[in-house]
Amino acid sequence: MPDLTGKVCIVTGSTRGIGKCIAEACAAAGAHVVVSARGEKEVAAIAAALESRGRGGSLGVVCDVRRPEQCERLIARTVERFGRVDVLVNNAGYGLFAPVDEMPVEEWQGQIETNLGGVFYCVRAVAPHMKRGGGGWIINIGSLAGRNPFAGGSAYNASKFGLVGMTEAMMLDLRYDKIRISIIMPGSVNTEFRGKEAGPQNDWMLQPEDVAQVVLDLLALPENAHVSRVEMRPSRPPRK
Repeated sequence: MPDLTGKVCIVTGSTRGIGKCIAEACAAAGAHVVVSARGEKEVAAIAAALESRGRGGSLGVVCDVRRPEQCERLIARTVERFGRVDVLVNNAGYGLFAPVDEMPVEEWQGQIETNLGGVFYCVRAVAPHMKRGGGGWIINIGSLAGRNPFAGGSAYNASKFGLVGMTEAMMLDLRYDKIRISIIMPGSVNTEFRGKEAGPQNDWMLQPEDVAQVVLDLLALPENAHVSRVEMRPSRPPRK
C-alpha cells in the first residue's frame, strides 16, 4: 500500500460500490479524502465514517457531475479545505440499456453527460490546481464496455469508448505538467450496477475492493513510470 499521508484525494460517485471502496482505500493509506455524489445524506454519512477511522481528514461535497459549475465547486471546496488536490478519481457513472430505437433521448443525454462530460468538467476544473501544486494523478474508472460493444449499449458504449479516447488525449495534454492520467477498465464487478443484486452469488465477479487495489497500485508507481490503461476481468467467469 502506498503512503498517501498528506495527499488530497477526490473520488466522485463515492457513496457506494467501487467509488466507496476507493475512498476507503485512500483513507486507509493516510490521505485526506473528499467524498462526492448527488445524495446529501449519503455523502455526509460516508465522509463522517472516513473521518472517524481514517488517518487523514475527510470532506463531503454534493456534486452532480453533469453540471460544470458543481464540478468547479467540488474542486474549489477541496482546495479551500485542504489547500491542494493530488489525486482525482473520476468514478461517477451509470448505465441504462435498451435498443437504440427504444433509448429515451434524456437517458442518452444523461449517460453521455455523466460518464463522459462529468470527467471532462472535473479534469478541466482540477488541472490548474494540480499544475500549481507540481503535478498529480487523475484516474478515470471506465469499463471493458469501452472496447467491447453489446446490444442495448448504444449510449453506454459510446460514453465508455469516448472515455478511453479522451483519457489518452488528456494524458498527452498534461504529461509535461507532471500530471499522470490513467483509465481502469473493469469487467463484471459485484455491485448493484445495471440492476443486478450484489452478494455472494456473484463471487466469481471482480469485487469493488479489487478495483480499489489497482488505484492504490497506480498511486504507488515511481514518478518516472506511468501505466496509462488497466483492463480487469474476472479470472474464472462461468462457462457459457
